[in-house]
Amino acid sequence: MGTLQLSIHGLATTSSVPRKFNFRSRSSTTHLRFSTPKIRAVSTVPDSESTAKDKEHDEPPAVDFAFVHSVLLPDGTPDVHFRRACGGQKLRDIMLDNNMELYGPYGRPLLNCAGGGTCGTCMVEVVEGKELLTPRTDKEKEHLKKKPKNWRLACQTIVGKPDSKGLLVIQQLPEWKAHEWSYEKILPTEEP
Repeated sequence: MGTLQLSIHGLATTSSVPRKFNFRSRSSTTHLRFSTPKIRAVSTVPDSESTAKDKEHDEPPAVDFAFVHSVLLPDGTPDVHFRRACGGQKLRDIMLDNNMELYGPYGRPLLNCAGGGTCGTCMVEVVEGKELLTPRTDKEKEHLKKKPKNWRLACQTIVGKPDSKGLLVIQQLPEWKAHEWSYEKILPTEEP
């Protein structure tokens, strides 16, 4: 079992707690850490002006995504992509707009229903952030009867509301997953 620690400070999330992914590969164990980017101050603002400007420059609400691919990279680490999108959209649209693989071998025309909820080929596993998603629809209940409760159809799942904030960790193509991994929050460590 290896450890993959990912820090998503570049996404400017609401929490600064880095994330850690544990994974198990059939071939070997790998440890990989991503360092946080350095921040350089360019000017200072007096306290009275800073609070007014902070309110003006608040970022619009957005949901951060960590998409974990079903296949490992050549070095044996999981392929994780970070994206950001506004809430109130279908998960399928967010994934396709961000060029994330959704259908796997069913990606060609006529092999999926293009978001109608009738084929069941856009299954994803929700690892974290289930509270940001709408409840399962009747179509999902029908197609996912024998699947784990955290599996969803991306074409039927709406991510939050337009003002939602949070983190959503999604396992792509869970039926084709070639490795096991777990997810946990870790406390930031102090660097010397």
